[in-house]
Amino acid sequence: MPSRESYEVHKEEKSLVQKAKRGEANQEDILAAALGMRMGPQKPPATFWQPLKLFAYSQLTSLVRRATLKESDRTPKSEKVHNFKVHTFRGPHWCEHCASFMWGLMAQGVKCADCGLNVHKQCSSLVPNDCKPDLRHIRKVYSCDLTTLVNAYNTARPMVVDMCIREIESRGLKSEGLYRISGFSDAVEEVKMAFDKDGEKTDISGNAYEDINIITGALKLYLRDLPVPVISYDAYPRFIEAAKLTDAEKKLEAFREALALLPPSHNETLKYLMAHLKRVTQNEKFNLMNAENLAIIFGPTLMRAPNLDAMTALNDIRYQRQVVEVLIKNEDVLF
Repeated sequence: MPSRESYEVHKEEKSLVQKAKRGEANQEDILAAALGMRMGPQKPPATFWQPLKLFAYSQLTSLVRRATLKESDRTPKSEKVHNFKVHTFRGPHWCEHCASFMWGLMAQGVKCADCGLNVHKQCSSLVPNDCKPDLRHIRKVYSCDLTTLVNAYNTARPMVVDMCIREIESRGLKSEGLYRISGFSDAVEEVKMAFDKDGEKTDISGNAYEDINIITGALKLYLRDLPVPVISYDAYPRFIEAAKLTDAEKKLEAFREALALLPPSHNETLKYLMAHLKRVTQNEKFNLMNAENLAIIFGPTLMRAPNLDAMTALNDIRYQRQVVEVLIKNEDVLF
């Protein structure tokens, strides 16, 4: 005769099985309601539910994953205008904006040099700023618009900046006169040509270039060659005005407002570069480079006066230095 204990265990197991079945039935009812199906007295067989369950659960999981993704985990996407050039098309061609035929034998329309979009000249002003650069159309790395390069490679910053800074920090932070001493110009030009040709596959390791000043020179050259400086022309006046303020709190607030005017890719590049230069200053006893020294070098490299007369541009040089010095010293609170 079974004992009372075994009877209680059997009863508990039976209760758990019944709960599990009710839970499964509830899941099926919820799924049916989500799919807009009416359930009669005769429920579909289990084989009917299995693929629907898998599909529904995968969709829910995907939605939850996207909803909980942190903003910092998403690569910032920069709005980019199209780089239209007058183009002569071979054979019949249709406008990709209005879908109408392009008439004429020569210069029928314009073509975006970065993404290859083909439109009428009159349609080019109506196209939204949604250029998605294609690597097939990017012929060089140096002198290429920063946002164009970032979008083409789908990165947060230009690969030149990332690769050079990683190499400098791995073996050059304690090098005396870092960024002040120039590398051999022919070798710097060689690095530039390598980036233009091989992109992110370029070898800038110590085996290829033992002198770290060649890598710092290549980085400075890349920043100088940008058609739009890291501190863009639109934001330039606000940074100069912020540098002229004497009240510390107002100055920092003005710098935050100026930083907000930068395109996302420019802001991200400047943030990464300032964090690097801050680490350079933390090794000052070895490299003899403080924030003021670095600001003298990087001021004219990161910002250029937009269409100002020679005298005004000359007067701005000291404020350019002050801008970079403030950014380096306050990197942890400004970015």
